[in-house]
Amino acid sequence: MSNALIVIDVQNDFCPGGALAVAQGDQIVSGINAMMADFDAVILTQDWHPSGHSSFASSHQGKSPFEMTEMPYGPQVLWPDHCIQGTKGAAFHPGLDTSGDMIIRKGFRAGIDSYSAFFENDQVTPTGLEGYLKTRGITDLVMVGLALDFCVHFSAVDAARLGFQVTVDRLHCRAIDMDGSLVAAETAMQNAGVRLT
Repeated sequence: MSNALIVIDVQNDFCPGGALAVAQGDQIVSGINAMMADFDAVILTQDWHPSGHSSFASSHQGKSPFEMTEMPYGPQVLWPDHCIQGTKGAAFHPGLDTSGDMIIRKGFRAGIDSYSAFFENDQVTPTGLEGYLKTRGITDLVMVGLALDFCVHFSAVDAARLGFQVTVDRLHCRAIDMDGSLVAAETAMQNAGVRLT
């Protein structure tokens, strides 16, 4: 047992027609499904916000989606309402194979957002994924999913910092690419020792 595929946030709200759609986000689904058999473990992450989450622009009077604000844990992009618990938008894309080993739900604490599969945005509160992987003896991670410049990026950097060997498969990711966020994310990942393929 040594490698795992981490499938990040392949959910309806991040696919075309969703509340926070990533261009061509649905086009990676069949390729991800085809990869799954090659790994010892498959973990899926799921953005899982309560209504009125603090990262939603609608929770801040006079603020618009994609504006920045300051939270107790640092700068935060304000997003359109998305991936609200129990809604169709929060569900996995219907074409995605969800028969993996584990689903990690993140962003369910109302006062803090969570891009990374490993930590909330305070960089302190863990999701439990690190312990699960280490208990299973997994050392090598391949990450795919949405969005490359946010949740994939933060997950990859955190995983590398925790001592995992990390590869991001760009073919099976799509990015939001907001104000240069894609170039910044790829630079940050490379600087952290993440392999981009």
